[in-house]
Amino acid sequence: MNLDDLAYFQKLDTLNMLAEIDGLPDQLQQAWDLGFTLPLPALGDEIRAIVICGLGGSAIGADLVSASVLSQIGIPISVHRDYDLPAFARGKQTLVICSSHSGNTEETLSSFESALKNECSLMVISTGGELAKRAGEKNIPVWKFRHSGQPRAAVGFSFGLLLSLFTRLNWIPNPADDIAEAILEMKKLQKQLIAVVPAATNPAKRYAGQLMGRWVTVMGAGLLAPVARRWKGQINEVAKAGANFEFLPEANHNTLAGTVNPSETLNLRTMSIFLRAPSDHPRNRLRLDFTRDIFLLEGMNADAVDAQGVSLLAHLWTLIIFGDYTAYYLAMAYGVDPTPVEALVRFKNSMASAV
Repeated sequence: MNLDDLAYFQKLDTLNMLAEIDGLPDQLQQAWDLGFTLPLPALGDEIRAIVICGLGGSAIGADLVSASVLSQIGIPISVHRDYDLPAFARGKQTLVICSSHSGNTEETLSSFESALKNECSLMVISTGGELAKRAGEKNIPVWKFRHSGQPRAAVGFSFGLLLSLFTRLNWIPNPADDIAEAILEMKKLQKQLIAVVPAATNPAKRYAGQLMGRWVTVMGAGLLAPVARRWKGQINEVAKAGANFEFLPEANHNTLAGTVNPSETLNLRTMSIFLRAPSDHPRNRLRLDFTRDIFLLEGMNADAVDAQGVSLLAHLWTLIIFGDYTAYYLAMAYGVDPTPVEALVRFKNSMASAV
């Protein structure tokens, strides 16, 4: 395993996923700017609930936005990863946002139809596909963006467009300065993480080496709970490797007890990563550190990764880009192409052909 062999990276990474990760700060800026040029839905002051419907890479942006505006927005937000809609989603007072990168996600199309039936306020975020087509036929607002890669590589769009929407609707204070700081901090951090930086001084490459051959658990609290989910999803899809995520304080009420059996597997074949930020609730920071200490005392592998910057958005995005690079280098270590997800394609084909 040589994580400094860039020629090997180019041969293995057939669709250049590395360029997608390198371009993530600029993508976030592009999405934020684009959101201020698109037609604003006429929603008035009647919205009392927001339901964002999506799966996978289209849903994680909603999770991240929801967490980042939790202390600012006075309207409850639900992220719906399923067919249909929850029972409360009825009438114009509920805004349903259907987010699908391809526009062809069957669960999200189902939610779209339910929103029409329930006479909800409705809009679409997508690159096109069936979802945009149906929305156009019904004069439903569509925020379209251009991105030809994988949905997981478009997290800047799924996040930035939602954040700009909430800002333009005056649901949250304008976070333009925090967006600027987040992008600046991401680019500063990239100087340590990009592929040309050797493993000896590249923390993402070193973490990839630690994750090799181990089942990974990523833990975060509050704002960082959806970032832990992002890490998990990237390790799954980019590195084709097993991982799960946990969030605190909940993990202290169950997961912490599961550090005993099977001891050989836990001690040798697992790795737990604790995501931390200065914005963590002080009690949650204690929980993160105490939980990590207990894992280490039990003989388990555990480490912590710290966010950079001052603002909540900087904390969020510096850890996202760190996780993306780590997952990429883990893919290189395992010798797998980071872009194709053949198992997901086969499954979708089976679903499409099933009666």
